[in-house]
Amino acid sequence: MALAIIGGMASAAALLGRPVGRLLDLALPAVCAGCGREGDALCGRCRGAAWVRVDLPPGTALGLAEGPPAPLVQLEWCSPFVGPVRRALHGLKYAGEQRVAPVLGQALAARWRAAGAGGDLVVPVPVHAARLRERGYDQAALLAAAAARELHLPWREAVARTRATTPQYRLDRGRRALNMEGAFGPAPDPAVREVAGHWVILVDDVITTGATMREAAEVLLAMGAAAVSGLAVARER
Repeated sequence: MALAIIGGMASAAALLGRPVGRLLDLALPAVCAGCGREGDALCGRCRGAAWVRVDLPPGTALGLAEGPPAPLVQLEWCSPFVGPVRRALHGLKYAGEQRVAPVLGQALAARWRAAGAGGDLVVPVPVHAARLRERGYDQAALLAAAAARELHLPWREAVARTRATTPQYRLDRGRRALNMEGAFGPAPDPAVREVAGHWVILVDDVITTGATMREAAEVLLAMGAAAVSGLAVARER
């Protein structure tokens, strides 16, 4: 099947669905990444924070006068980057708390069901290879895999980060676009980079100006994607 989920992409996300992952859950009970309460990767109260925008109408104002940054046809997110959602994403990115990814993936899928205009293929915004080696996983890939599973869509790591960039949060808005110029290219593996003719849902953890997604979307369109929409867990203003 041309768009089957590629088993080799799954790294840590797959492990958590296997017996080893379930044994790990039993040995090390989940602690809420939002508030620290033992029991769930994201407790009911903190989970609600990740769903705060899920049912809003599509096209809710970004706070950017020109709307979604071209060439994205749509840009949606689930929550402001504050409180429990900020702590959960920090736990996912910097503390190895991968168990929160499926919960946040559910929020991504719920937002897309409510607001998405289309899309038939999910693609994560990748981290650089050096960051992947450092963390052992790509948090956007975990989120993309979880959202794709909920949406019953295939996903592919079709884009690669071709150079290391300064973390966007360290830069002001004016320097973020320059920081991301030329930072992406097609994935080196031909088995996962076929996007021609597909409407891509590009997934990331946090957006601010949309500069990162814009650059990744340009690469996908150059690869033949019919359209690219953006979807993130949170937006930082």
